Amino acid sequence: MQFITLLDYFLLPFYLVIIYLVAFIFRERRYPVGHPWRKYFLPGLTVKIVGAIFIGMIYQYYYGGGDTSNYFEHAQVVNSAFDESIGKWFNLVLGIPQWYDNEYSSYISSLLPWYESPAEYTVVALVAFIGIFTFTTYLPIAVIFGVISFTGMWALFRTFALKYPAYLKYIAICTLYIPSTIMWGSGIFKDTICMFGLGWMTYGAFRILIHRDFSAKNIILTLVSFYFVAVIKVYILLAFLPALALWILFTYSHSIPSQSMRVFVKTFIVVISVGGLLYFSDKFSQSLGKYSLQNVAKTSLVTRNYINSMSGDEGSGYTLGELDPSFMGMLKKFPLAVNVSLFRPYVWETTKPIQMLNALEALMFLWVTIKVAFSVGLVQCWRTIKSDPTIQFCLIFTLVFAFAVGISSYNFGALSRYRIPCLPFYGLALVLIYYKNKPIVKNILSFRW
Repeated sequence: MQFITLLDYFLLPFYLVIIYLVAFIFRERRYPVGHPWRKYFLPGLTVKIVGAIFIGMIYQYYYGGGDTSNYFEHAQVVNSAFDESIGKWFNLVLGIPQWYDNEYSSYISSLLPWYESPAEYTVVALVAFIGIFTFTTYLPIAVIFGVISFTGMWALFRTFALKYPAYLKYIAICTLYIPSTIMWGSGIFKDTICMFGLGWMTYGAFRILIHRDFSAKNIILTLVSFYFVAVIKVYILLAFLPALALWILFTYSHSIPSQSMRVFVKTFIVVISVGGLLYFSDKFSQSLGKYSLQNVAKTSLVTRNYINSMSGDEGSGYTLGELDPSFMGMLKKFPLAVNVSLFRPYVWETTKPIQMLNALEALMFLWVTIKVAFSVGLVQCWRTIKSDPTIQFCLIFTLVFAFAVGISSYNFGALSRYRIPCLPFYGLALVLIYYKNKPIVKNILSFRW
């Protein structure tokens, strides 16, 4: 399918001028000369824009189509209703008509099965809405998606930059410049909207809980981001909400004067978090699909067998060994699942150019992890984690999420996209552990020298 045309290349410069004009004005007002965040704003925006254009071209000229072109094609169908009636277009964007409504049958027949899939159709509706202002051309829409994602990643940067102003450079690298999040979290994908939502959801939670910011703007942004994540990839919340609950617990438990009361409150919150996780998984098992606790074991076994039957999906498949499709059997695979999400594919496991990019990124994460462990020391790493609830939040979210996607993907191509929500948080945890112990690291290195 030819979804990038000459019209895209003709219109793209005009939209880029508008975007950068708005960005320059915003930067000058919010981050004047001398502001420590100023130098990260435009480069962070630029890499997201480049990522959106790059991945669109990869899908057009290398793959010949895929998810991103399907979202765009479905959005074209929705926007074709605009010529007939604004009311029809509006109803289709909101997904109001039933699939059997004869008045909309000519449109819905082209949208099925995505019309009744809230996750995919939410992306289609967003693409269609933006398309009204971009003549429904792919590259301008993709760039705007990249800008939307950047606002979430910038919110995540601001969250940690406010709390740890001494580590701005490294926080910027983790939140704005990780290659996978740039490539897979910038174009017309579900992942792009989820990165937007995750960033704003984290920012909103920290603003409300730390800074007592109950402004309407903050609450609305938090609710909107929560809604998009819940609709598009609700399983992200399975990792995020327990991590957030425990972060609240460990942040404020020190204010309880009684030691026995602190132990009681911590135990109570942990039990409530685990119970809430189980209830949430059961209540929304249909929306969670393969990530629900009831289905993850079965899905893992089925997916593994399918990938093996396809001869490793042309070298893209991986295995975690023999699987026991039970809850305890899955827990035994926890270390391997987390390892594959964070540190694989290894360089020797790659067979394609894009896989090599993922492998190099995974190798970098592995190298940094080993460097932090040996430089700081495992005991001191543990002490640092115990003393900082924010590091605990990042690691709990990372480990739970990495386990969920690692145990259920069995394909490096899919995994490279699915894992991106946890990568900034894992990077932030490593940065905080290392640089909070930098005086110790310097002393160790000096002693060795």
